[in-house]
Amino acid sequence: MTSKIYVITGATSGIGEALLKRIAINNIVYAGCRDMQKGNSLKEISDNVRPFYVDYLKPETVVEAVKFLNNDCDKIDTLINIAGCVVAGPIEKIDIDEIRRQFDVNVFGHLELTQGLMSKLANGRIINVSSMASYGVFPFISPYCASKKCLDMFFNSLLIENKKNIKVVSIKPGVISTPLWGKSIDENSKYFDKYNEYSAEMQYVLKNAQVNESCGLSPDKVVETILKADLSKNPKLTYTVGKDAFFARVVSKLPQRFINALIKFGIKIRIK
Repeated sequence: MTSKIYVITGATSGIGEALLKRIAINNIVYAGCRDMQKGNSLKEISDNVRPFYVDYLKPETVVEAVKFLNNDCDKIDTLINIAGCVVAGPIEKIDIDEIRRQFDVNVFGHLELTQGLMSKLANGRIINVSSMASYGVFPFISPYCASKKCLDMFFNSLLIENKKNIKVVSIKPGVISTPLWGKSIDENSKYFDKYNEYSAEMQYVLKNAQVNESCGLSPDKVVETILKADLSKNPKLTYTVGKDAFFARVVSKLPQRFINALIKFGIKIRIK
């Protein structure tokens, strides 16, 4: 089988690392990472791994990454956008700069990298790891929900508009056991003192993240779905992973007023 050329962001942990281990043995994989020490250690998986530095909070690194990839690749068969973060808190209290950070990482970084690689992606495909959060608003992580919905909307437009025969797929996992949860706790808990009016709710968010990190589905479940979408001649536009993601998709079809009442009731019960 002819080897393919992949570009993966968020490759040093969680879903990205699990995917890398599956595909790097027989394919060339350019692995995007914020920590080049971790990135270089990925070479131990296979000589086919080629790490590159990119940090979506530093726009100049996206420019350099695009330049490197365009110079080093004759083509890119599949771009897999995985890198992400979670900003949590009540909307009336979250710093606007934190919401900007959410969109810089989860939306604008992916868009800029993709735009820069379009000529290499002709006749290839783009696979985005979105989230079941894109189906609606999960209270106190609405910046994350909005960023994932926004990502889906931009890339669906790209699918319709592009003249390079590029297929675009959105993978929407439910709760997956990855370091993303622990990182989100570290990044958000420092702001919790500002949210004293919502202390009970934020403690629930904190405990829920801790449970998710250890009790979610294995990243391998998402990897299997990514590979299915990558190998399919005519992939679906959207794949859900996990019963919770399927449930979120079904509930999203209900009237918004009913959804809001259901969520408020659920949060009230869980906090008690």
